[in-house]
Amino acid sequence: MLSLYDTLTREVRVLEMRDSGRLGVYLCGPTVYGPPHLGHGRATLVYDILRRYLEWCGIEVRLVSNITDIDDKIIDRANREQRPWQDITHKCENVWFDAMGRLGVQRPTDVPHATEYVEQMVQMIGELTARGAAYATSDGVYLDVSKVPDYGALAHQSLDDMLAGGGDREVFGADEKRSAADFALWKFSKPGEPSWPAPWGAGRPGWHSECVVMSLELLGEGFDLHCGGADLRFPHHENERAQAVALGKRFARHWMHNGFVVDLEGEKMSKSLGNVTNLLDLLDQFDPRAYRVLLLQTHYRSPVRVGRDNLDAAVKALAGLDAFAARSAALVGASADADVLAQFRTTIDNDLDTPNAFALIFDTVRRANSAIDANDPSAASLAGAAREMCAALGLTLGTRDTVDDADLAAAREKAAALDAARAAKEFAKADALRAELQAAGWLVETTKQGTTLRRA
Repeated sequence: MLSLYDTLTREVRVLEMRDSGRLGVYLCGPTVYGPPHLGHGRATLVYDILRRYLEWCGIEVRLVSNITDIDDKIIDRANREQRPWQDITHKCENVWFDAMGRLGVQRPTDVPHATEYVEQMVQMIGELTARGAAYATSDGVYLDVSKVPDYGALAHQSLDDMLAGGGDREVFGADEKRSAADFALWKFSKPGEPSWPAPWGAGRPGWHSECVVMSLELLGEGFDLHCGGADLRFPHHENERAQAVALGKRFARHWMHNGFVVDLEGEKMSKSLGNVTNLLDLLDQFDPRAYRVLLLQTHYRSPVRVGRDNLDAAVKALAGLDAFAARSAALVGASADADVLAQFRTTIDNDLDTPNAFALIFDTVRRANSAIDANDPSAASLAGAAREMCAALGLTLGTRDTVDDADLAAAREKAAALDAARAAKEFAKADALRAELQAAGWLVETTKQGTTLRRA
């Protein structure tokens, strides 16, 4: 059985299912006010890999991943650009799912939008207020975290320790809060801002209230797994959990968090630090599968650096796997090697150990190639096992498409010109040539060895 590290208990333990053979998973989705960055791509890929593996094992997975379509950042951008906030959310959501599709990420089973659940959030906040766990101020409604005995459990700190480490940062509305740790459940709207009616005054829900309502509504109390990036562990996930505890409800049974994407200096990628790399640029410049390969080679809880060198290496690894897929395409009919698949399952079941599983794939490909060279009948079963393992991790293998000779010659000429422009440091010219090739339907992969082309 699959065992995963549980952030709450700080141990690797069996991922127990509330209902045998079915797993309910909640993944915090995007706030749609800008393009996705590499951290978003990592989170969605990690949990896509988890989902695909579980489904390959025969488990029915219901993955709920929300869209935050009302938020201060959305309102701020709408005000800056003098646009309706809905225009921003609709466009950014489309960009998000287009990027996820290019990454090969399966669409979630359910995609709830925050604006569709405001009425339920108002009801929940009303219940928290009636229980004495929430209170109103002049700018909104707050949760009184002192009413949650184990507040800070996900952060593994006491309330006193968290307050002591809070620094001197000034927080709007803090002068009316009972405690500096209390957080907004409802924000009263300013003139011209979007708002919804509520007994305590028109406004909009706080970010932390969205996910607790949507997860409990769609997956029910005591659902199996709550996941997301490590940056969400505190305060977002802790504040979700606190609301459920204050309501007397059992929340997630298991908590899973993936590590950060870091820059060259090991600093976490974040917009506040100004070091975020746009995921769309990666998808335009590399085979989208390369990011999946890079993440498969890194344990999900470890930080990962995404740079040209390791993306180039991932592209090279893909070329080898694609070549093997072409070479072994005729080897069908034999059952996949059972011993290899058993080793694969044992490896993945140990806290989603994809680095060792990926190494097993390459070892199996090496053995299969040797068997093909020796005309050994084991080649078919080994090839079948390699294909099975790749499929279980969501890695699609294929061969390069054939194209018209004249089109290919023209494209190769442009690719050579692109390389010459890069060598001469004429980067604007190189970017223009890349754009022309992409507009013609080519996937352009630039490595240290030069530019290669593949039909997108």
